[in-house]
Amino acid sequence: GVNVVEVGKAVRDRMDELEYMRPIGIEVGAIYDQPSQVEESVSNFVIGLAESIGIVIIVLLVAMGVRPGILMSFVLLLTISGTFIIMSIAGIELHRISLGALIIALGMLVDNAIVITEGVMIGLHHGLTRIEAANRIVKNTSWPLLGATVIAITAFAPIGLSPDSSGEFTGSLFWVLLISLFLSWILAITITPFLCYLMFKEEAGSKEGEEEVDPYKGVFYRMYRGVVRFCLRFRWLTVLVIMAMFAGSVVGFGQVRQAFFPDSPLPMFIVDYWLPEGTDIRATEEDASKLEKHIKSLEAVEHVTTTIGRGADRFMLTYAVEFNAPSYAQLIVRAKTFDDIVPLIKQLREHTQEEYPQAFVKFGRMAIGPSTKAKIEARFIGPDPTILRELGEKGLEILRDEPDAINVQQDWRERSKVIRPVFNDEEARRLGISKSDLDSAIALNVSGLNIGLYREGSTILPIVLRPPESERGSVEQLQNIQVFSPAKQAYVSIEQVTDRIDIVWEDPLIKRRDRKRTLSVLADPNTDNGSNPISLLGKIRPAFEAIPLEPGYSLQWGGEFEAQAKANKSVFAYVPIGALLMVVITVFMFNSIRQTLVIWITVPLAIIGVSAGLLIMNTPFSFTAMLAVLSLSGMLIKNGIVLVEEIKLLNDEQEMPWIQAIEQAAVSRMRPVTMAMITTVLGMIPLLPDVFFRPMAVSIMFGLGFATILTLIMVPVLFALFYRVKYRSPARIAKDEAKAEKKAAKKLARLAKLQAKA
Repeated sequence: GVNVVEVGKAVRDRMDELEYMRPIGIEVGAIYDQPSQVEESVSNFVIGLAESIGIVIIVLLVAMGVRPGILMSFVLLLTISGTFIIMSIAGIELHRISLGALIIALGMLVDNAIVITEGVMIGLHHGLTRIEAANRIVKNTSWPLLGATVIAITAFAPIGLSPDSSGEFTGSLFWVLLISLFLSWILAITITPFLCYLMFKEEAGSKEGEEEVDPYKGVFYRMYRGVVRFCLRFRWLTVLVIMAMFAGSVVGFGQVRQAFFPDSPLPMFIVDYWLPEGTDIRATEEDASKLEKHIKSLEAVEHVTTTIGRGADRFMLTYAVEFNAPSYAQLIVRAKTFDDIVPLIKQLREHTQEEYPQAFVKFGRMAIGPSTKAKIEARFIGPDPTILRELGEKGLEILRDEPDAINVQQDWRERSKVIRPVFNDEEARRLGISKSDLDSAIALNVSGLNIGLYREGSTILPIVLRPPESERGSVEQLQNIQVFSPAKQAYVSIEQVTDRIDIVWEDPLIKRRDRKRTLSVLADPNTDNGSNPISLLGKIRPAFEAIPLEPGYSLQWGGEFEAQAKANKSVFAYVPIGALLMVVITVFMFNSIRQTLVIWITVPLAIIGVSAGLLIMNTPFSFTAMLAVLSLSGMLIKNGIVLVEEIKLLNDEQEMPWIQAIEQAAVSRMRPVTMAMITTVLGMIPLLPDVFFRPMAVSIMFGLGFATILTLIMVPVLFALFYRVKYRSPARIAKDEAKAEKKAAKKLARLAKLQAKA
């Protein structure tokens, strides 16, 4: 509930005030400055939003003309301003997701205004007054546009309703789109007609006997009309070609790289340094100091922060803190530029392999969304630690033999040696010594016992009782430990209550999941080889699942596979409800199953563009790309509704034959539909450099671009097929109309003669 930028400023101001108290020799520096990162990110997105608005306005001015362009640009700015006001009232903060949502919505925000403005312009061209043209288009399109807007919003609903962490992370995307799209519809049916009345002039219309000027005589209209006529004539061939393209895109989709959330563009990475379990923390510190010194000497490195025995305090949402361990050190490395990170990691990986063969070193990038400890995680679950370790070793062998797998490890780590005195119960009872007495005596002589607290001002220090270091520095001195015997009222040697002192191996870490012992085998894909988590999992999964498991033991997949499955499950849990609502709205709007099918059959065509775009732009199919595919359904249904509604209108009100109504509706709705697509696609350009939104932007740009073109062809063809409309060429239509006119003229002449005789 606070502004992180303001908090950062307050912290810096307070640090400056306290500068006079800083002791000499102590330096204060920033490891990670989130407020400045947020400020920079928001500034970049505000600039991106301004660029998108500029692009959309230029497209409107060029494609629609100066007056219509100015009108719709004003409505767009009004919609965005209103959205910001409602966001402020609703408590939705400005950040990467909410600003990105506005950029995504830009093209859709002008859809409704384009349809109304285009309708008014056509009405004026046909000789209607400004009031008549505005009334006619609002009356005919207000409810279809509302239905289409609700469908577009519903397509994004699974994002906002998802209870998963990924849904929490991207949830504001839905709420911003909900606010902005509803506002765009309200302004389209209120302010837009009013502005059309103020800015447009009435046209005289064609005089009697004068041929009416066709508003769709431009070169693009003529080309599109020709394509529609060809496709209507060869409708089955058209359907087969588009289905073949769809099948090809599904096959091509198998070649698209898969990802969950991308790495952060921060110029930082983390080095996790593990020595064998049981290593003394001083040895860990010595190694970490040497490695830190080497990293600092590299030219591309700006800053290094090292922690010994644990990770850093949690300084950002996606940073996972490592548990305390004496054998662990972590180095947070800040490079001078983002481009330096990959070469640095490669260079340091080679250095650690050569200079620190005794250690397990893992290099990790900062995540931009929900992250996992490892990309690949296979969990072996069962009761016996020994059997779990054997299963884990088999899993490690599979991963070590796979060249695309790196950072191979298991989370129970190595067994460690411990000294274990074997307690002699019989002798101890005779001497009145319990096992806890023995434990206390050993603790006193090895690590010491806390016997009190020393207070100095507000500082409390423990008082530890233990022998001098010279008397507790070696294993042999354990035999000299004395234990107090209540029976003898004297100290006796430890040898009197122990049979022997064994050195045994034990599991220092036994991890549990859902209260069951669970050993996890971890790995990451080698991105240098072009590997990704999905492809690596596909390679190793058969071998893992072929490992024989005894009764009571099971294998479970975690890592990115599990995180993505959870996120997808949370999102797709609401998809059936959303799809049902969208279908119901479509059926209620048209009161026709056939017309609903015509619209919905075009929805999967988006995959053609999405598949091609991701392959051409070499972009992975991430969680945000999946959200884009879901949202495309709403955009395409909206286009289909506008087209089918116009076909019905021409057939019902103007009594056009079906074939003419289909052709004329397609031509008349070409500009609004393509304009909405162009503004959406070009408005996405500022999102392409952003690693988080790039998959979504590419999916929408290519998916909507291809699907809109195919929708303008497929909807007329499917409508003709579903209603069994026979194709008639323009010449045949003209000939039939001439015959009808002759027949009507003869009928009128006959009636005139009869009247004359009467």
